[in-house]
Amino acid sequence: MHEWLLVGCLLVLLAALAAAALAALPLRRRWLAREGGLFECSVRLNRSTPGAGWALGMARYNAEMLEWFRFFSYSSKPRKSFLRNEVRVLNDREPDPVEAVALYTGQRIVELEEQGPGNGTGQPWEIAMSAESLTGFLSWLEAAPPRPPRI
Repeated sequence: MHEWLLVGCLLVLLAALAAAALAALPLRRRWLAREGGLFECSVRLNRSTPGAGWALGMARYNAEMLEWFRFFSYSSKPRKSFLRNEVRVLNDREPDPVEAVALYTGQRIVELEEQGPGNGTGQPWEIAMSAESLTGFLSWLEAAPPRPPRI
């Protein structure tokens, strides 16, 4: 009898922990949205396999940085940050059929080049966002103060 009571208590505890873990994701999203507009944005973390390597996430701007957060994470820190004056848009395109399965519906893929300070060649990145978010992202980039001349 006592064994069943112990098993029942453990099952209730596990169910409560699972419910708390699931409830934490939307609470994290609300907390992240407090510090700036949050929008759905996927990042391609692995380019070794064509069409694969996409991670679902959310992004937000601040004055000088675009911060990207994984969707299924409990971290309050961004997984990737792009400094506004070090990012250049190379191209935007529709996802191919293999990519479309891994992304949010209706997203466009934006090919970026990220240049670090004093870095002659940029690192390529691909991010995916809705057409509306892309318009805001491009406006945010264009509104950046001019870059200092490279010597």
